Formats: sequence, structure tokens, C-alpha cells
Amino acid sequence: MLDLHTLRTLEYDRIIGQLEALSSSEVSRQELSRLLPSSHVDEVRQRLACTKEGMDVLRLQGDLSLEGLKDIRSALRRAEIGGVLSPFELLQVASTAACEKQVKHVLNQIDEQETPLPILREMAAGLEDFSSLVRSIHSAIDPEGQVTDEASPALAGIRRSIRQLQTGIRSSLEQILRSSHFQKMLQEAIITQRNDRYVVPVKQEYRSAFGGIVHDQSASGQTLFIEPETVVTQNNRIRELELDEEREVERILGELTLLVQGETHALEHNLGLLTQVDVILAKARLGKRLKGVCPSIAADGNLRFKQARHPLIPAEDVVPIDVELGGETNAIIITGPNTGGKTVTLKTIGLLSLMAQAGIPIPVEEESQITVFRNVFADIGDEQSIEQSLSTFSSHMTNIIRILEQVDQSCLVLLDELGAGTDPTEGAALAIAILDHILKKDCRMVATTHYTELKLFAHAREGVVNASVEFDVETLSPTYRLLVGIPGRSNAFDIARRLGLSDEVVQEARAQIGQDENQLEEMIGSLATDTRTASEERQQAESLRQEAEGLLSELKEQRRIWEEEKEKLRTAARRDAQSIVTRAKREAEDVLQELRGWARQQRGSIKEHQLIEARKRLEEAAPEAEWRHTTDETEADQDRAIAVGDEVFVRTLGQKGKVIEQQGEHHFQVQVGAMKMRVDRRNLEWRSTPKQEETTKGSASYHRSSAPVRHELDLRGKMVEEALAEIDKYLDDALLAGYEQVTLIHGKGTGALRNGVQQYLHRHVRVKAFRAGGQGEGGLGVTVVELK
Repeated sequence: MLDLHTLRTLEYDRIIGQLEALSSSEVSRQELSRLLPSSHVDEVRQRLACTKEGMDVLRLQGDLSLEGLKDIRSALRRAEIGGVLSPFELLQVASTAACEKQVKHVLNQIDEQETPLPILREMAAGLEDFSSLVRSIHSAIDPEGQVTDEASPALAGIRRSIRQLQTGIRSSLEQILRSSHFQKMLQEAIITQRNDRYVVPVKQEYRSAFGGIVHDQSASGQTLFIEPETVVTQNNRIRELELDEEREVERILGELTLLVQGETHALEHNLGLLTQVDVILAKARLGKRLKGVCPSIAADGNLRFKQARHPLIPAEDVVPIDVELGGETNAIIITGPNTGGKTVTLKTIGLLSLMAQAGIPIPVEEESQITVFRNVFADIGDEQSIEQSLSTFSSHMTNIIRILEQVDQSCLVLLDELGAGTDPTEGAALAIAILDHILKKDCRMVATTHYTELKLFAHAREGVVNASVEFDVETLSPTYRLLVGIPGRSNAFDIARRLGLSDEVVQEARAQIGQDENQLEEMIGSLATDTRTASEERQQAESLRQEAEGLLSELKEQRRIWEEEKEKLRTAARRDAQSIVTRAKREAEDVLQELRGWARQQRGSIKEHQLIEARKRLEEAAPEAEWRHTTDETEADQDRAIAVGDEVFVRTLGQKGKVIEQQGEHHFQVQVGAMKMRVDRRNLEWRSTPKQEETTKGSASYHRSSAPVRHELDLRGKMVEEALAEIDKYLDDALLAGYEQVTLIHGKGTGALRNGVQQYLHRHVRVKAFRAGGQGEGGLGVTVVELK
């Protein structure tokens, strides 16, 4: 168990107070008031991981308030034992149950891929949905805690009857007020209530003349509040209805309580999870306020605080310190003058360790690491006890004795002004003995002292390092900067000289102390100067490093922009090349249309010079150069042998074709669609060589295509896409053959093939008209096409 004396000394309770103020609900404040640092590594790691996720939620969503979370544990116990919950208690149950939706809604707004939040999402998944219970309570009870008329038809009817009776009573009483017979008897012309019954104020002397039931009188006795006989029956009926109303409200509350009773365990489970979430968020809010982080736990057991700041000192006043404990340094001995910040350093190290072990973010830099201590012991400040008649020295020694009895290697010990309050020689000897005893326990320790002997002890003892808090002699004030590796100076002589004490007196004072001590002070001063110089040079080096990193980042950005510009140029080149190829294809289409026109006009007798002219136009339409990447594979294609039957890519056309004849060493006759053309080997890319069977079939197909074109094309049994490809080639062949009319046989079937064929013919530029086959032509099973 952690030392409670240390918690008070290091003001851990003030941190808890800040956490309580930042929580959303009373139940989480109660939980936080019991929050103690843990000494178990796994528990501390889990706590810090939870808080880190909470800080991620605040960073991404602003905040997640759980003000609706109420402490409903006593209400749930009452419901379990059969008690009826009040409207206020039921509203608290509904408010707590509704928090489940808030948590899930906020977490669902955060992208799980970018920010997983596994712990909080698992908690949210464990929350049960009480939407039905919340609706039932809110439909019966309004926000002010009143059971509404809509809670039940019976309650609505009762209240309607009460309102009607109240209206009737008021009407009767208003008639009395307006009556000239009664006006002189009334003290005032008003209607009021006494004992929940409607009455009017009557003068004392008209008591007998007015009649009715007296319910009250004024302090002077001059006014009686009388219920007239005419409304007594109606008032009695109202009272009966009010009793009925109370019974109906009680019944409704009983039914709602039964709903709660059936969910007490689930509601309590939700309350526990939601309280955990609120505690996590309170820690995260404090971390945000302190600009803190959730440090990692050092694998080597070393404590490393970078730019650590005391959380209870205002940010504009606190001076960050760097501290490392562990490894080769188990203890730090801080020396220097009073009011220099030694005690603040002790408290910073201790309090931040306790906060981190409680899962609270600490104000340090991201690279900081903690070690999990089994216990933290502190003897800090003036602990003189008047009640126990103990001096400051006695009080410190009593506390130190208690620490020595409990300390072990897994503890952190903080000792302030060790050995003070007694004779300097004896105090220094006692301090060295205590330090040596603690160090033998192999624990971590930080101690402050004035004694020069302890500076020498720290210098000679393995695992101990000197440190001091910097003091500016020029301004006669501490800078509060921690200088590890340099023992502190008393600065008494320098301060005296700065305050005006003559050099003669100062020199005489120096002569009173030993030569060795003077040399030590001078050495310390020299070390401090060297350290300050090294620190300034390190800052300059850091500035240069940051500047170099900035230049590197700028160069990377310029390179990225250059790569983007290069890619834009490539894209533009591709676009231009595609435009050239598209124009070439359009020109090729025009050539084909002319060929078809010649074929129609001359009935197949196309002159050789016309084909040569058309081929020349095709070659001129091809782009002069095609932009493309050159790869080893494409270069290898130039050396690959091309044979008859191979599938090739004709670069000048941008289309695939098939080699049907080799003409010389470097030229091939290639069939592209319906065209046959002579192509140079340099303008061909080999794509594939069909298998033997395919080559045979392809050859047969070619010979068939060389045969006279039939006047009809049989498409039966083919898919629509397959049929359309054959129709396209067939119509080209028919046009070249000079046919004006052809027949497409598609059969009747489901009509899908016929519809596909006819839709295609609608779009074909060389189809003049088409119709279904007539009698003797095949009827609906064929389509007759007229060509133009």
C-alpha cells in the first residue's frame, strides 16, 4: 500500500480535487476521491492506455459530457426489495440509462481505422441498450417530475373530471361574488383555498347569515374563510377524485418500478462502465489542461522525465527540468542555496510519479518514461510537531526511521534537507550514513542538502550524481534550472559582494575557510560556466539541426511538386497521342466508307489504283510517332520472328490484326477487320501465336471469307454479343460485294436475339432500312436488311 504520509506531503489530494472538479457526475467524483496510485505494472499500463484513448476522444470530438449519469444504486436496491420509486428516482434511472446512447454516438463519429480506441469501444460494446425503458419513463413523467396525463387513460379521465368540477365550483362561487345579496357580507370579492377546498372571505358578523363550513379565519378574527353549502358536495367529489388520482399515480409508478426491477443488474453494470468512462474523461480533461502526456513505462526500469513541470505551479511561472534515475544513476544529491527550487524539484519528481501510476497525464515531453514504484517515500519541508513536542530534527528523524524500515529496491525515496536542524558536523555524518544505508537497498533516491561533505560523497560514490539548482549572482535570484552533474555553490561570498560588502571583508572571510574548500568552490564555479557554455552550444546545434530538417523538408516538397508536374506532362502527352490516334481512326473510317461506296457503284470491280490511293491515305492518317514507354519487353518484340497466323498490333492504325502472308524479308500482309494491307515489320508488335488447331480453324475461316459472300447470315444459337460481331463483319463484306439487300436469320425463340439484332441495325450507318421476313421469307425468324 502506498504511503499516505507521502500522498499528503506531495499534495496528491490537490490533483484529485482538480480531477473531481472536471468530472461530469457525482458518482464519478466519488470514484475519483478514492483513486490511489497503483504499484502493479499491468494495471498502470492499462490506466495510462485508457487515459490516452480519452485524450484522443477530446482531441477529435471536443468533449463527451456524461452529466446525465446519476448515482442510482440506492434506487436500484429499493426496486429490488419491492419498494416503489419516486418520479425523481425514475427520471434519474432514465437519465443514466440514456448515457449509453451518448457514448456510442460519440465513438461512432470517430473513424475506427484511423483511431481504433479498443478499450473505450469494448466498454461501449458492453453497454446494454435501455431505449424502451427510457421511452416508458419519459412518456409517463415530465422533466419536472410530474406524472403526465398521458401515463394512462384512467389518470387522464380522473384529471379531466377534477378540472370540470373545479370549473363548476369557480362558476358557483363567482355567482356568489357577483350576487348583490352576498356582496356586503364578503370581506373581498376573491376565491381562495384553505385545506385544499375552495372558500370565500366572509366578514365575522355575517357568519350565521352566510352559512357553510368555516375552514380558517384571519389573525384579527375579522375574516372567516367559509366554504358555501352550494359547493360542499362538489368539493367532496374533488377530494374523492384526488384520492383516485393518487392511487392511479401510485399504480403507474409501481409499473415503471417493475420495469426497472427487471433490469437492476444490467443497469448497475451500465452504471459501472459509464462511471469508468467518465473517470477516464476527467483524467483526459486534466491532461489537456496541463498539456500533459501519458508516458510509457520504461522496459529497463529507468525513470526519464523530459521538460517536467510541477502541475500545481502556474504554467507561466514553472521552469521545466530534465531528470533521469536508474541504470548508472540510482541517486541524485541536489545542493545549493535556499529558495533555489530544490524542494520543488523533489516534489515534481514524486508527484509526477504518483500521478502517472494513477493513470493521470503528466506535464512532460512525449519521450518521457516512468518506472512503476512499489512505494514512494518523502520527507519534505518543516515537519515540526508542537503536539508531540518534537523539534524539526526529531520530526525528520522519526519519519526517516519509518522510511528505512519499509524501503526496498522497488521504491523511490525523496529526502529534503537531510541532516538539517542539528550540529553541521554531526548532521553531515548522519546524512552520509543514511544515504549509504538507503543506497545499499538498491532503490531510487533524490535528496537535497547544504552540506559540502555530501557533494564529496556523491562525487566518490558509484551510482550517485551531484546536481544543483542554478542561481544567477547578477540578479541575486534563482533560475530554478536543474543542472545535473554539477554540485551547488553556496554563493555566499558573491552575494555579499553584490550587496555591497567590501572586497577586503570578503577576502578575509575566504581566508577563514580551508584552501581545499576554496578550490572546490572554484572548481564548481568553473564547471557551472562550462556547463552553461555547453548548453548554449547545444541549443545552437539544435537550432541548426532544425534548420537543416526544414531545408530537407522543403527539398522533399519541391521534389514532390516536380514529380507531380512530370506526371501532368506525361498525362498531357498521352492525351495528345490518344487524340492523334482518334483522328487516324476517323480518317480510316472515312476511307472504309469510300471503299464501300465504290463497291456499291462498281459492283465489286474496284480499281487497283483506288486501293493504292486509299492505303496511302491510311498511312498518312497514322500518327508520326506514338508516345509510349520503352521497355526491355517491347525492344525484344522487334527481334521476335513473326509468322503467318500470328496476332499482331499495327502501330500506325492502333488496332490488332492477323498476318496472312509474308511479303519479302521485312513486309507482311495483315488483315485488319475487312481490310488487307502491306505493313513494314517496324510497325508491327507481336501479340500471340494461335495453337495449331486455332491456326487451322483461322485458315479455314480465311478461305471461307475469300469465297463468294452469301446473301444470308445464319445467327441461330448464338449469344447477342457474338451475333453482333458477326453481323458487323458480314455487312462490310456484303457492301464490298455490292449487295443492296441481305437476310439475317435469327430464329423466333424468346425474341431476345431478334431485338438485339434490330437495335443494332437501327444504329448502323450503312443500313438504309430493315423489316421482318414476309410470307415465304421466314416470317419473324428473319430480318431483311436494305443497305445504302
